[in-house]
Amino acid sequence: MTTIAILGAGKIGEALLAGVLAAGRPAASLMFTERYSNRASELSQRYGVRGVETEEAAREADVLVVAVKPQDIEPLLAGLAGSITPGTLVVSLAAGLPTSLYERHLPAGTPVVRVMPNTPMLVGEAMSAISPGTHATAEHLQLVEDLLSSVGKVVRVPEKQQDAVTALSGSGPAYFFFLVEAMIDAGILLGLPRDVSTQLIIQSAVGAATMLRDSGEHPVALREAVTSPGGTTIAAIRELENHAVRAALLSAIEAAALRSAELGRAHD
Repeated sequence: MTTIAILGAGKIGEALLAGVLAAGRPAASLMFTERYSNRASELSQRYGVRGVETEEAAREADVLVVAVKPQDIEPLLAGLAGSITPGTLVVSLAAGLPTSLYERHLPAGTPVVRVMPNTPMLVGEAMSAISPGTHATAEHLQLVEDLLSSVGKVVRVPEKQQDAVTALSGSGPAYFFFLVEAMIDAGILLGLPRDVSTQLIIQSAVGAATMLRDSGEHPVALREAVTSPGGTTIAAIRELENHAVRAALLSAIEAAALRSAELGRAHD
């Protein structure tokens, strides 16, 4: 069986570890690295997976999943360069880092797959986009897709689209949380207790998301079904349009994409 090492057992790394175990992968086929010994011991006890040093992971694993923060990538690559086994697949979950960065530092021919996940991976509902590097094959992509399917949905995109993915779904949960926060505050403004307002909005968000996913209807059609002539919803929609909320979202997501591109160029 393919041996997988998760390099960096932070929130995303741990979520992936838990997800693949829940999907039925044996603990013996997994390992992880973690800089803090107390946390490494805690994770080993929790999941029955052994914590190792980076060099050991590079020598033993068939797949290395890089889940460190982008600012920590240089020392990690330095540790991998002299230890990695030829042909080992490197899967990057580090935001903004191009496959060319890994290919430049690691032995020639190393296959790399770039992934942009998001934080709903923590609850098994991630949206991940994957892109192959120069040496990654269709088999490598399928392996990564199967791996990430244990913690959510997966799409394949050309790497040149990863900045847009980062801005849209990578950062996307934050936009929803921001909107939910504002709506809860609106309920409080209208006199509802905070706990009641919170329940109303969170369940409305869950229900609306489920309708979007399961109905097959376009968002416009679903919105129009709630928007009666002369009613309360159209009055609210008019205010949203008057305050250019749609334009603000477009500008915000565009700004996030530009920032993602800047971060990528800083490491390329």
